[in-house]
Amino acid sequence: MKYNWNWGILLSPEPGGTGTYLHYLVVGLGWTLATALAAWVIALVIGSLVGTLRTTTNPWVVRIGNGYVEIFRNIPLIVQMFLWFFVFPEFLPKGLGDAIKQMPPPWSSYIPAVLCLGIFTSVRVAEQVRAGIQSLPRGQRMAGTAMGFTQDQTYRYVILPQAFRIIMPPLTSEFMNVIKNSSVALTIGLLELTGRARAMQEFSFQVFEAFAAATVIYLLTNLVVVLGMRALERKIRVPGLIAAGGAPLAGH
Repeated sequence: MKYNWNWGILLSPEPGGTGTYLHYLVVGLGWTLATALAAWVIALVIGSLVGTLRTTTNPWVVRIGNGYVEIFRNIPLIVQMFLWFFVFPEFLPKGLGDAIKQMPPPWSSYIPAVLCLGIFTSVRVAEQVRAGIQSLPRGQRMAGTAMGFTQDQTYRYVILPQAFRIIMPPLTSEFMNVIKNSSVALTIGLLELTGRARAMQEFSFQVFEAFAAATVIYLLTNLVVVLGMRALERKIRVPGLIAAGGAPLAGH
């Protein structure tokens, strides 16, 4: 049986009275991006710190960093989402935990979703940062020491600037993963893009149109991210350190 597409449903008013279904989905995209961007900041900060610590000469610091990565890498994302939403407030002081649980929607779902996605992604960023640092020649670290830099200064001025230029392509993929993984937040009640597409199909019974529209929006959003990150890669690329395709040049 041939399915008759009804794209006009996107311009029909949604039951909440906020506008058309298309506007309803665009608002969901706004929550998706707000969740992804906030989670990305957490992931980049924590992941960079953990990834750097895992390359230091202190064995205990390295073990702690490895333990952090193994714990959060081996727990499924949806399980972590439920833990942050249902369990985490119970471990906080009663007043703070009750305040979190009593926050009005969507903030009661938004904050746990951001924390979950940020921590989950931080272990992947930590792996990328560690790999980027370890891909540099040992002479880079020695050069910093020869210039009189402390270990912290060597990382700050010599190692990390080069490492981040090398790992920019995989970091782009991780940022795209954050955008896509934000869809899991619908399981705790956050009406981001996927959640609103699901609500749209329940209201209108137009399943294909709802999720086809959401798919197109995701594709366009990630295309913008890819183009933006490629422009950033070209801008910060150091000739002789990274080849045009993003791979280290032979002999470096």
